[in-house]
Amino acid sequence: MMHDSVPQHPVLVDQVAAAGQSHIFNFYASLSCTHQQHLDAQVAAVDWELITKLIRDVVLKPEPFNLPDKIEPAPYFPHTPSDAATHDLYSRARRRGITLLREGKIAAFVVAGGQGTRLGWPGPKGTFPATPIGKKPLFQCFVEYIRAMEARHHTTIPFYIMTSAINHAATVDFFKQNHYFSMSESQLMFFSQDMLPAIGFDGKVLLESPSSMALSPNGHGGSLLALQKSGALSDMRRRGVTQISYFQVDNPIVRCVDPLFIGLHDLHAADMSSKMLPKAFGKEKLGNFCLVDGKVRVIEYSDLPEELAEAREPGGLLKFRAGSIALHVISRSFVEQLNAHGFALPYHRAEKKVPHIDLDTGALANPPKANAVKMETFVFDALPLAQNSIIYETDRLDEFAPIKNAEGVDSPASAADIITRRNCQWLDEAGIAIPRRADGTPDAMIELGASFAIYPEDVFDKYSRVPTITPGAKLHLE
Repeated sequence: MMHDSVPQHPVLVDQVAAAGQSHIFNFYASLSCTHQQHLDAQVAAVDWELITKLIRDVVLKPEPFNLPDKIEPAPYFPHTPSDAATHDLYSRARRRGITLLREGKIAAFVVAGGQGTRLGWPGPKGTFPATPIGKKPLFQCFVEYIRAMEARHHTTIPFYIMTSAINHAATVDFFKQNHYFSMSESQLMFFSQDMLPAIGFDGKVLLESPSSMALSPNGHGGSLLALQKSGALSDMRRRGVTQISYFQVDNPIVRCVDPLFIGLHDLHAADMSSKMLPKAFGKEKLGNFCLVDGKVRVIEYSDLPEELAEAREPGGLLKFRAGSIALHVISRSFVEQLNAHGFALPYHRAEKKVPHIDLDTGALANPPKANAVKMETFVFDALPLAQNSIIYETDRLDEFAPIKNAEGVDSPASAADIITRRNCQWLDEAGIAIPRRADGTPDAMIELGASFAIYPEDVFDKYSRVPTITPGAKLHLE
């Protein structure tokens, strides 16, 4: 059967040719109709004017990172108020956040475009079994937390889930198969972020097969573009949502919506606000919240010179200690502004090893070193564009148990340890005896579902439901 030698869409051919990328169709005539349609769809989804600009400005003219001349540590609100004025502010902020929740003005938004490849998991990362005993998937952890907040505050919280082309169908199917974890389907909206082609150092788009470009998601900053392109922002306007609680998919104990944080953000009329953790050490792999020309900015740990990363205050604390953990509250109107005149965030280059096919032979090449540029955007690049921005300190044990690696730091094992230590601390504060090893660590594994407790004080009300905990016990309470 003869197949078309070029796409039957002249506009596609012209756009690709104008971008200098006609080699994408080198193998077109040999493809089946199905594979031709697949490649056509990929090509049609790419903004070729943008790609041409990025090749010129990002791929062929790499700009070195220039450290600003004057950098100061960004101020932040402490986790625990230390004076009466701050205590009063936090009380007002918590009430304000609860009011916004009850009025339906808050949406939860998770960035979940990745696969569980680094974890050895054959599916979307959000489907990974993350809790130590119940093995609840990450998505279930988020839904149960949201539902617990809804029950507590007599409200409905819409939940927006950003996927990517590589996991969208599997993510939607997973929710369907699990009956949306008892959340109303009408509360959920799934949509994908854009994919961008990998570009060789010569400025040419790489093919991963004769019928497919080598594509990758456009970074977590692309979530702010996807909110606009998908219609999610329009859906939020329809629902009356004014604030978006943004988080990433790899943290099973994240506070998907936090009334205190939301309230602080709203009381300060902030466009975009952030949670921070005090860094454990100077070069911990967290972005650094800094103040540059009066604007909050995140400087990556790899870009902050060691003399600044290790600088200390007179009392011994790190001077630059506010670490970014990608937790934000963003006003809907600010996201609309970022998209009003073309997407406002810059693109960054990442040099990667990208397998690709030889354009003459069609054989697969596995490069021994970086051979291409992947371009991505970072959500924190929106911070210096905000008129107002506040930072609030959160507690590492209370809200940060990331699962990124199969073993070691930020792994399922380290997350299970954090979850147990957090839950044991809550039980201990309620007067419940916790068996401990000689080194003081809990000699038990404890999992508390969101329906049982989302704050330490919840345990006090359910004291009688906690059985005696014996050494080596595994206790799962719902």
